[in-house]
Order: sequence, then C-alpha cells, then structure tokens
Amino acid sequence: MSDLHAQVRACTLCAPYLPLEPRPIAQFSSTARILVIGQAPGRITNESGIPFDDKAGERLAGWLGIDADTLHDPARVAIVSMGLCYPGKAKGGDKPPRPECAPLWHQRIFPVLPADRLTVLVGTYAQGAYLPAMKGRPMAERVAAWRDLLPERIALPHPSWRSTLFMRQHDWFERDLLPDLQAEVAARL
Repeated sequence: MSDLHAQVRACTLCAPYLPLEPRPIAQFSSTARILVIGQAPGRITNESGIPFDDKAGERLAGWLGIDADTLHDPARVAIVSMGLCYPGKAKGGDKPPRPECAPLWHQRIFPVLPADRLTVLVGTYAQGAYLPAMKGRPMAERVAAWRDLLPERIALPHPSWRSTLFMRQHDWFERDLLPDLQAEVAARL
C-alpha cells in the first residue's frame, strides 16, 4: 500500500497540461468502506494537499452525516477523484479533470479497497464514468435514482455553492435522500 501511495504522489503524467506543478491528491486504504469519487482537486485543496479541504468538503461531510475528521481519515473514507491534480481555472469554475488520470489510477487503487464499499459519485464526471447507462440524463434524474443504486453506490451533485439551488429545487434531496445516505454511511463506518 505504501508503494502505491508513493507512486500516486510521484505521478507527473499530466504535467504539460497543468497550470501548476503536479500535486496528485488522493486518500485511500484497504479498510476504507466509503469511496468518494469527485471531479478533481480545486485550488484550495491543491494548496493544502487534503482532498475536499474546503467549503465543498464541509457540505459533503454534512451530506454524509460525518465530521471533517472522519471525511479526511483514509482508514475510513477513500477519496480518489476523476483527476488527482488541480486542472486549472476555466470560465465559470475549474477545468475538467485530465482524461488520462482516472484510467491510470482507478484500476490500480480500487482493487485494494474493500469490496463491500459504498461508492459516492460526486458530480457529472464521476457519474458519466461509473453510471454509463445514465449518461446524458439530467443531474436530478441521476441523483433521484438513489433507491435503485444503494447500497453499492449513490450519485450526488457536486457540493459546491451551486448545489444550494439544486437543493431548493429538489426538496426530496434533503428530506428523503440524505437520511438514506447517512444511514448507509453509518452502517459502513
């Protein structure tokens, strides 16, 4: 496991395409029964080196019904996004994750995680990769399918400030989905 962590940290595959030096950010262990697959580290996360170490991480932890310490505990929660390095800014947000990253690292990291894990697919990129039958469907439809996806996985919107509008428009998210998600997370932890 330590060799795999070292290999991840040493990766420079996307260096020519990144605005900053590569700083692959992921946390995982053979005991983490929750796997969060997000988009890619943001600027703040890139600076700290801790995945979801920002306001989005606070919201994600709240959705999962855990505290920040649990979210950032690799023995309990793996966080391996579609891109492991900060991709840079784009109009209206960050650039998409680099396409080389997930095919290289997911196939090497996921086999060391427990088979009976809950996979939390955060945002369009993770859902496109791991819910191919739902690709092209609106975010609300992918998220609303949680009863069909649990207990193995669940789709969530990205927990950025923009999710406030999603939650306002879809009151079932907080009322119905989050209690089911939190119960599943508690059972895994």
